[in-house]
Amino acid sequence: MNRLRQKYTETVAPALQQQFGYTNVHQIPAVSKVVINAGVGRATADAKHLETAVASLRKISGQTPIQTVAKHSIAAFKLREGNKIGSSVTLRGERMYEFLDRLVAVALPRIRDFRGISPEAFDPQGNFSLGIKEQGIFPEIPYEEATNTHGLQINIITTAKTKAEGRKLLELMGFPFKRSTS
Repeated sequence: MNRLRQKYTETVAPALQQQFGYTNVHQIPAVSKVVINAGVGRATADAKHLETAVASLRKISGQTPIQTVAKHSIAAFKLREGNKIGSSVTLRGERMYEFLDRLVAVALPRIRDFRGISPEAFDPQGNFSLGIKEQGIFPEIPYEEATNTHGLQINIITTAKTKAEGRKLLELMGFPFKRSTS
């Protein structure tokens, strides 16, 4: 069993059940999936950027990503409907817990001048979104290979019903949120 999944079952779930007064174990919030997106607008001019994004997502996630296409044409960006402009991968189960463990324990601390992630990025249903400026913070991407840098959008989808439940779930799982100054 993965280290983060074991932490969830042994400490996080009982703490959430006690704090929020759940009567049924199925009411306890959990992480259901993680979606990682890499939008590469430069791919319209050079397809090599998209290949780099697909390769880095494959290394980071351990799965083959799908390529996303533009839904609408935008003349100002020289973008046409159907152009390949990014890649996406959805993680569930063990791979999801392994990725979250690497994200929290290894990748986020490698960000220069890291002071914590913003606790404001929760939607009303308790899902969390995190933007990363470059893929080189992950140990799977060697520094020499990170020539065409691109950002990542990581969406953590939970079964929480409110922002408070979602935040408490991720706090207990070890996510380094910034402390509020008020």
